[in-house]
Amino acid sequence: MNGRQLARTTTGRGGFPGLRAGLKGAAVVAAGLLALTACGGGDGGSDASAKGEKSGDKAAAATRTVKHDAGTAEKVPAQPKRIVSVSVTMTGHLLALDAPVIASQATPPSVITDKQGFFTQWSEAAAKNSVKVAYQGFEPDVEKVLALKPDLIVGASSGAENAEKFYDKLSVVAPTLLYRHDDVSWQDLTARLGKDLGLEKRATEVVAAHDKRVGEVKAAITVPKQPAALVRDNQSAMTVFTPESAQGRLLTSLGFTVLEPPAGKGETQGGRSDFAEFSQEKVADTAKDSSLLFVSHTPEEITAATARPVWKDLPAVKDKRVYDLGLDTFRLDYYSAGNLIDKIEKAFG
Repeated sequence: MNGRQLARTTTGRGGFPGLRAGLKGAAVVAAGLLALTACGGGDGGSDASAKGEKSGDKAAAATRTVKHDAGTAEKVPAQPKRIVSVSVTMTGHLLALDAPVIASQATPPSVITDKQGFFTQWSEAAAKNSVKVAYQGFEPDVEKVLALKPDLIVGASSGAENAEKFYDKLSVVAPTLLYRHDDVSWQDLTARLGKDLGLEKRATEVVAAHDKRVGEVKAAITVPKQPAALVRDNQSAMTVFTPESAQGRLLTSLGFTVLEPPAGKGETQGGRSDFAEFSQEKVADTAKDSSLLFVSHTPEEITAATARPVWKDLPAVKDKRVYDLGLDTFRLDYYSAGNLIDKIEKAFG
């Protein structure tokens, strides 16, 4: 699977195949309960809290109830110690918070990942924190998650790694929190995770550091007079990211005017407001005089796209107003947002 295929997959198309035929719901429940009992978790979270109060160890035993995008989870550790991420997208957000991630889902390796399937923007942070590969692929492997003995599972309720239909099975293993990441800014998601995981202070620090960097770069660059079209070339179609997308919001914060795709002329998916797709024949009508900022492409792919008949005569191509935002900009987290800002500073500084 190449970078384009993976990025296209993570827009949320398609479903998941079922778990292995040999994995029975009852067996998972039984195994999960036994494992949780063995590692000190399991049933009786409120009793554990009471015992903690009597022993004076409130911090270790305290739990909370957390509302997330797939329901409400009870007995969530106030200070989790062993988090397993079942979303490679969510892992970057967790690492930025210094959350105790012990293992993560990995994707099939591609140009936007390291050799084990972790996104390149945070793979170094994962190595520094000794994060293991829980399993590879978009379908949660409940047995492997169980073997890791997590006290909390964090995942996604959107994108290719959407784990909602596995929520009941995962919740038997450990309290499970699932979040949408397609319709919120990474800053808002970071703040929400900080609140739910008891890492509010760190979340505030992360967002503040980003905002400071945005202010510094905004003051140091000269943005083009023309709108910025955030685009992806899918060969058969063109994706345009809207001002409401994470990428659009970041560019707006840096002083750019982000192109709003023509209403009613593109195709959106599932009511999403962050991007729209247009046929290649509509490239000129859609982009008009906008500068072209390519999201998640190799330089070779950008060269090939702008050489096609429908692209090569665009004002931005003729005037050399074509910019590469980097391979890691399809999914923004603290790390990839920082890399995008670096690209903007270099191109427009």
